[in-house]
Amino acid sequence: MHDDLETHRLKLRRFTTADVEKLVELDGDPEVTHFVTNGAPTSREEMVQRVLPAMLPDPSEAGYGFWAVTEKQSGEFIGWFHLIPRAERDPGEPELGYRLRRHAWGKGYATEGSRALIDLAFAQLGAREVVAETMAVHTASRRVMEKAGMRCVRTFHADWPVSIPGDELGDVEYAITREEWEAQRRTA
Repeated sequence: MHDDLETHRLKLRRFTTADVEKLVELDGDPEVTHFVTNGAPTSREEMVQRVLPAMLPDPSEAGYGFWAVTEKQSGEFIGWFHLIPRAERDPGEPELGYRLRRHAWGKGYATEGSRALIDLAFAQLGAREVVAETMAVHTASRRVMEKAGMRCVRTFHADWPVSIPGDELGDVEYAITREEWEAQRRTA
């Protein structure tokens, strides 16, 4: 299992049960959860019972999972990334995701961490494609995906339990194939 990753400015490590308060704080910011729950916080109880257990390392998902991310310079927790197989997709097509604290927005951290996980997926895990999804109106997240080398492949309407302004415009899926990743690496 690939436990720790590093980029130029970030350290990514696997979650532990000691991370619960960091996650409660992250999900307690209505701006951070706007495009997830329309700003509603995740309770500590739900974090302990449902969310954090799903983020803990699962040895059966070799190399995939969730990573807590900290800034190298300060050591401060700034959020998380995931690279996970999706039940409805081929295991060779994992999903990339991220959630960062508001003060970390606009600094290129989401792109930097996303690129590291895309590299992991193709270079070490044998993925054929990496996908990511967001609301069509979530332009900041869409820019991250594009800067990470992904392209928009479809618009669709997911059935979400919470109505969020703009959800009538649907969701978008971005993807990058192994061949696209290899071509980008050759030209970089």
